[in-house]
Amino acid sequence: MGMGWCIGLIAIGAILTFAVDWRVDGMNVPLVGLILMAVGIIGTTAYVSIYKRRRTQPPPPAAPVVEEDHRFIR
Repeated sequence: MGMGWCIGLIAIGAILTFAVDWRVDGMNVPLVGLILMAVGIIGTTAYVSIYKRRRTQPPPPAAPVVEEDHRFIR
């Protein structure tokens, strides 16, 4: 599930919970909205966690040790 779907679920859930006063027999509309918001939040955290892990790059290899030529001029 992408970030857009997760944000969409949060928005639809918030609309159903806070802005709609529908009465449906056998279904609690605000509870459905809360469930959709919870699924959207869980999906967002999972997506961000996976995306963050995917973007981390391994550290660059260590620079080779350069030994200077120690010549003594007399």
